[in-house]
Amino acid sequence: MLTFVPTPIGNIGDISLRAIEALSNAETLLCEDTRVTKKLIHILKERYNTIFKENQRFISLHSHNEKSFVEKLESSFFEQNVVYASDAGMPGVSDPGQLLIKYAQENSIEYDVFPGANALLTAFVASGFVETKMLFWGFLPHKGKDRAASLQGALHSGFTTVLYESPHRLEKLLLEIKEEENSRKIFLAKELTKKYQNYFHGTAEEVLNTIDDNIRGEWVIVIEAGETHNSSAISQNDILELELPKKVQAKLISKITGENTKSCYQRLLKLQ
Repeated sequence: MLTFVPTPIGNIGDISLRAIEALSNAETLLCEDTRVTKKLIHILKERYNTIFKENQRFISLHSHNEKSFVEKLESSFFEQNVVYASDAGMPGVSDPGQLLIKYAQENSIEYDVFPGANALLTAFVASGFVETKMLFWGFLPHKGKDRAASLQGALHSGFTTVLYESPHRLEKLLLEIKEEENSRKIFLAKELTKKYQNYFHGTAEEVLNTIDDNIRGEWVIVIEAGETHNSSAISQNDILELELPKKVQAKLISKITGENTKSCYQRLLKLQ
């Protein structure tokens, strides 16, 4: 049996009774970080007097070794009680886990996924944006053309869009949004469920003026849906692959995304 167990994103009190039971009964724990999982188990023992199985086995399973780990697996491994636990949050949401689920499906291994805390939905609800169709964008590429194109996709998706961002690149992101869509409303959640949790909302410029040097920590950014909700079978990349003048490309892209034609043209010039 394989069980995917979400863990608190900050406040230990958010852990569920089912999660505690699964962790305490696990014979082998696959951990995004064994140190973090062992610390969680120590807290559960101390605070809630939870009794855990003796001689539990801890195995590191993270984004860098997940593929090679799964390739070496044998179905007999799951004849024991196996739990996968992320550092914090929901397995498979910007965390490893999906390759394990695929392996379980392909090898007829019984598995279960527990519901639990995650920053994505918490920030989405807290944003107060009324467009309930939501798109999770994850982390943007760090730099270059890929980042610029990805940000445009997030801004002009037609949905309320949720991003994760490192504190080291948060200011850069806000400046990029300010340049592209300065009137767009955004919502930022800092350190969700933790001691220094805080919410910020407004335009990118207003948020920049509010947070000052208060950037350290984990951030979730929610971008309000744009007014245009056009959809098309043709993507921006399809248009960019056509041998057309940049001005024509900009007009076509603005038609399917709702982006201002002039700002789209300026962005395409930067991508050259």
